Amino acid sequence: MGTQQDIQNADIKDTFTPHAGPPPPEIKIISHSNIFYWWPAWVAGFAVALISYMQGRDVAIVPEIVERIHPSNNPGIFFIAVLVLLVVFTTTKLRGIYSVVTVVTVAFFIVLFAWFEWWDNILRFIPHISARANMGFYLLFSTTLLGVWLLAFFVFDRLTIWRIRPGQMLEERRIGGQAHSYDTNGLVFEKRGQDLFHDIILGMGAGDLTVTTGGANRQTIQIPNVLLVGRRMKAIEKLIAVKPDDVRASQG
Repeated sequence: MGTQQDIQNADIKDTFTPHAGPPPPEIKIISHSNIFYWWPAWVAGFAVALISYMQGRDVAIVPEIVERIHPSNNPGIFFIAVLVLLVVFTTTKLRGIYSVVTVVTVAFFIVLFAWFEWWDNILRFIPHISARANMGFYLLFSTTLLGVWLLAFFVFDRLTIWRIRPGQMLEERRIGGQAHSYDTNGLVFEKRGQDLFHDIILGMGAGDLTVTTGGANRQTIQIPNVLLVGRRMKAIEKLIAVKPDDVRASQG
């Protein structure tokens, strides 16, 4: 999908313009939306669809319609658990050791009940309750969510881009062509603490950046969900230490 390539290209890069010499290096920062953390949902959906295809049975809903359905409730329970956990971790402040304990506990009981084939017996206590869904549902849900995920990651999240150069931080908004420039003198970059499950695993090393401007009109800028935030911070610290005059001298 090009995600890894996009992450690598977001580090310090040098571009060249004709007749002007190489411009100063810059770091491009993109703040991603929370939909980025939902990639396990469409991955799980495709996995359950494959399991339903391989182990399922053809069931006639009506004489003219035949659906491929897994005979057990286990795939559906697994898919529902993934969705519920994602809702919890992307909408609440469950962080640190609490997130790890929650995931391990839920996963343990899901696997335990599936291993002993208890889910089917548990759901039979309530009439007409079932976690079964046909293969087509999983494919449709996962494909739709994947499309939304790709649009968010490659289009909507890039409508606002932060560019950090020696002596300057630039906020670019592609719709409307707005831009806001900040002098890096007095700027303070801080990385918030990362959670093992939410940021390291789901976010693939993502985290939040806080930028505090200097001067009389001090303001705090929040840049959430920056991929590989630790790597970005190291690159930013090196870049803002470079003086614009040094860059001009090297270009001359």
